[in-house]
Amino acid sequence: MSAPRPGTPGATRSCPHCKATILESASVCPACKHHLRFDSAAAQHAQPAPIVPLKVDGTIRHPADGEPWEYTVVVVVRNGKGEEIRRHVVDVGAMHGGEERGFTLAVEASTVRSPGRRTRH
Repeated sequence: MSAPRPGTPGATRSCPHCKATILESASVCPACKHHLRFDSAAAQHAQPAPIVPLKVDGTIRHPADGEPWEYTVVVVVRNGKGEEIRRHVVDVGAMHGGEERGFTLAVEASTVRSPGRRTRH
């Protein structure tokens, strides 16, 4: 799978704060929440709010009398054919008796206005 060209929908860059790979169009890093670009107020109002087509919340609880657990949080992205595109370990840790952890997975999507085609003069 080839990467989209800069300036096209799906193009990526690195966040200068946390180094996460983010969409080139992002004005706020979804990982560290730092502002990357201060768009004018008019441009911010023109951008539609992102939609969340998938959001899953869950909690796991360790039994109070059980042995410690180790856990790994893995996110896998697949294409329409079910082929794995990306696998990423988000976090690892341990839980002891009586502890709990909460997890949220959210897929945020937004429309992208493609830049107009440039013509050569």
